[in-house]
Amino acid sequence: MDNQANARVQFLQRQVSSLLLYQSVLQTEVGNAFIDLLQSIRYTDADARGCLQAYGNYFKSLANQNQNWEEYLIARILRDDNPFSRLAQRSAFADLPPAVVTAVQHDLQVLQNLYECSSATLSEWVQTAAHLPISPVVWYTEQSEEVGREEELSLGEKLQQLNNWADAVADLAAYYQKFGTGIFAEYPALRWRHGKFIGIDYADPVTLDRLVGYEYQRDTLVKNTEFLLSGNVALHVLLYGARGSGKSSLVKALLNHYREQQLRLLEVAKSDLQDLPAIMQQLHLLPQKFIIFVDDLSFEEDDDAFKALKVVLEGSITARPQNVVVYATSNRRHLVREFFGDRPAPQDKDEIQAWDTMQEKLSFSDRFGLTLTFEPADQNKYLQIVQHLANQAKIDMNPEELEAKALQWATRHNGRSGRTASQFIDFVKADLALFPGDAPLA
Repeated sequence: MDNQANARVQFLQRQVSSLLLYQSVLQTEVGNAFIDLLQSIRYTDADARGCLQAYGNYFKSLANQNQNWEEYLIARILRDDNPFSRLAQRSAFADLPPAVVTAVQHDLQVLQNLYECSSATLSEWVQTAAHLPISPVVWYTEQSEEVGREEELSLGEKLQQLNNWADAVADLAAYYQKFGTGIFAEYPALRWRHGKFIGIDYADPVTLDRLVGYEYQRDTLVKNTEFLLSGNVALHVLLYGARGSGKSSLVKALLNHYREQQLRLLEVAKSDLQDLPAIMQQLHLLPQKFIIFVDDLSFEEDDDAFKALKVVLEGSITARPQNVVVYATSNRRHLVREFFGDRPAPQDKDEIQAWDTMQEKLSFSDRFGLTLTFEPADQNKYLQIVQHLANQAKIDMNPEELEAKALQWATRHNGRSGRTASQFIDFVKADLALFPGDAPLA
């Protein structure tokens, strides 16, 4: 390589090492591949195999993300979780420590220099370092116009047009304050497992317009969710009723309806409910609004999860976060299992106030601010759901024939419910698509 190119590579390596707050932007597959490639270009071995392998790893890492280098860098900046981005979420820009602001200005200038080192430039350097007759293939993909929220695209475009990224510190702080950072900015749906948050890449796509037959329950839950999104006090909700009636689907559909309004759905398994107080503590300062989703809830006697959820529902010395609610589903009205042997008799000598203990267990569901009951579907409701789903699926079948087959399906399978209706429609749709000449089986 000529002296000018070599000096440029050395400069970029020093820039990478000088980051003060945004180091994690490059602590990924793509970032590590970029750093390794700079090192390989500068210190090319005799046969240049290391340099070529490093370029291949860099190319592959971008292909895995389906992003250009420039898009990747901006996306990572907007989602980076660091002291500045965390402070910006809960403080006015004028109140941020001057040293932090200065550090961000420095880091943005560094990242701008890395941004300007395009994949095409890297390919040319590899060609020179490895003495290739032509430069290696350059990774490039057209960016979809619909990728990312409007504000993200707007700030990304502003960075691209600025001569000095350090001038965008205030805009970046405002973005963090509105949208947050890290995993909560990247994933609308998450789960809590083994003491940490895990993003869900492909959340259930169910939508509110697919749910029919329980309009009162849907409208009430939607209203309560809008309380949450508006910053008003929202109630914890228990969705109780027959299996297959759409309780879980309704909660998941809320995410797809309100995800652009910063709603997040966090699934917590019953086995992890003892972590609820710690989860609440981590969520309460974030700008997003959270539904903690607990599916198929029930408890055994002296269950630690029972005690943890009770603390969250009833409150403790710690103020309740107004950006978090619990939505739980259950097939049981009384969430704590009761046995006949639990009922106290006059001769019992184990506990003086045994009736009080039993009543505490049975009234646990009353601790939810709102209980929505989903009654089993009768025949009319079941057929109403079938017809609604058939219309959405654009199934062209005689209504009387459709109803007859739907009733036959319910008899042979899982009884009348929204879930059964959905399974029936999915079967009929696939059957008509693959075997249009045959009568759909039920």
